[in-house]
Amino acid sequence: MKYVDGFVLAIPTKNREEYRKFAQEVSAVFKQHGALNVVECWGNDVPEGKITSFPMAVKCQPDETVVFSWVMWPSKEVRDLAHPKIMQDPGFDMEKNPMPFDGKRMIYGGFEMIVDE
Repeated sequence: MKYVDGFVLAIPTKNREEYRKFAQEVSAVFKQHGALNVVECWGNDVPEGKITSFPMAVKCQPDETVVFSWVMWPSKEVRDLAHPKIMQDPGFDMEKNPMPFDGKRMIYGGFEMIVDE
């Protein structure tokens, strides 16, 4: 059964191109280790909520944009085997390729697919 890792981030709006390049490089590493695809979406209609919302979840500031992304895996087993390898992969070296955002405000989780139409 396919498996998805989902992410929501707040990216400084001025870093859009820098983030796109970062995400493209990191995507290649995920795919080398078995990911089926990686999708990165730059928010352009992400309303602020009254009780909860994407912007509230990541403490998005006025000069930031919400990004919603996911990595599709063939299965949770493939993903679980890949993660330690990804963390050791030279292409995922955060000192050489630092994240252009505050990773402490990123939310993420793993999800079983229950509908795939």
